[in-house]
Amino acid sequence: MTEWDEEREPPPPPIMVPHRELSEEALQGLVEAFVLREGTDYGERDVPFETKVAQVLRQLERREVQIVFDPADSSVTIVAARSPAGSPKSQGPGPDRS
Repeated sequence: MTEWDEEREPPPPPIMVPHRELSEEALQGLVEAFVLREGTDYGERDVPFETKVAQVLRQLERREVQIVFDPADSSVTIVAARSPAGSPKSQGPGPDRS
């Protein structure tokens, strides 16, 4: 059951969550869950889980990706940041070659 009447009003819009406003433990858990859920394909080489987590954390620091909370279903995910014009800067979190 949702908190709003879906037939009478649209769901609330997603909310961008600044990663620095989360506790270190919450941020770590969110990024780990995201990496496990996404199962990112890194090609022929095997990338350790810890490396993938560190890459996503770096992408958050560089503002290449952002955390989004969707109040419509109470979910949280990490998505590619958008440029001011509204077009994606990248295809999404993936291998960080730095």
